[in-house]
Amino acid sequence: MKAIVYSQNGLPLTNPQALYETELPKPTPGAHDLLVKVQAISVNPVDVKVRAGSPTTQPRILGWDAVGAVEAVGESVTLFKPGDRVWYAGAINRPGAYAEYSLVDERIAGHQPASLSDADAAALPLTSLTAWELLFDRLEVKEGHGDALLIIGAAGGVGSVLTQLASKLTGLRVIGTASRAETAAWVRELGAHDVIDHSRPLMEGLHEIGVSEVRYVASLTHTDKHYQQIVEVLAPQGRLAVIDDPDTLDAVPLKRKAVSLHWELMFTRSLFETADMARQNEILENVRRLIEDGTLRTTKGENYGKINAENLRRAHAFIESGRARGKIVLDGF
Repeated sequence: MKAIVYSQNGLPLTNPQALYETELPKPTPGAHDLLVKVQAISVNPVDVKVRAGSPTTQPRILGWDAVGAVEAVGESVTLFKPGDRVWYAGAINRPGAYAEYSLVDERIAGHQPASLSDADAAALPLTSLTAWELLFDRLEVKEGHGDALLIIGAAGGVGSVLTQLASKLTGLRVIGTASRAETAAWVRELGAHDVIDHSRPLMEGLHEIGVSEVRYVASLTHTDKHYQQIVEVLAPQGRLAVIDDPDTLDAVPLKRKAVSLHWELMFTRSLFETADMARQNEILENVRRLIEDGTLRTTKGENYGKINAENLRRAHAFIESGRARGKIVLDGF
């Protein structure tokens, strides 16, 4: 099968070997696996981070967002059958979806929304899982009436889904941050009640919209840069959820306000095969229904064309630029 891989981490994207096409054996499904013929993928910051920083001894396939058709199933599979259309984010410790075929455990896959094209659907699995887990499993938001959620980096992939979930499924006042006019407009379009500029002091922006403190903060990017300000704006007994990779994160400043700190990594359930691993199938099926009834929309930003090495290098470069709005997708081989 065709696959786009890297063999040496850290190469500049101007080097064709940073991501290149090769032929690899078609994988064989294990007991709980689906063998999926990949139709569309999206590119995430985790793809860029792994390519840049994770050494490998053999060609490694990246890509943890995919849509495709089930071609074969393992002997213990009960949720899907050959021919089903599926979407999934996969597992970080297994080969990804920059390939004609990939394997995914049925417990972390869902049925593709019938109302979306392959490209529109491919934008959503990883970010939907991350946003849902962050909001409902980590922060444990129930109704949220009278409380506010501050989303730092609301225009990115996860922020674009989290803004929708929080504004449509909870009573929270959703405050997104964005630093450019076009990204601020995007965040408002997705349902944020207010948008403030994270290139300015957060408290200053909150005061301008009449908010003195927030109960919940979702820090999706540059947590180390904003951390002192986050502590300042959080209400006593508030909750902070983080998804990025600060060099260090000192929890001591949270003590005085008894603020709880929550890490969200959507790969944790599959990485450790937790007892609730099938929760991700449940989340993806919930998101599918919300898309089909019009509650949620795709967060596709740009379609970079066919799945090939050149287009993937281009997508990685754009993510590295920090200017992405929504998700970059690629469609077909």
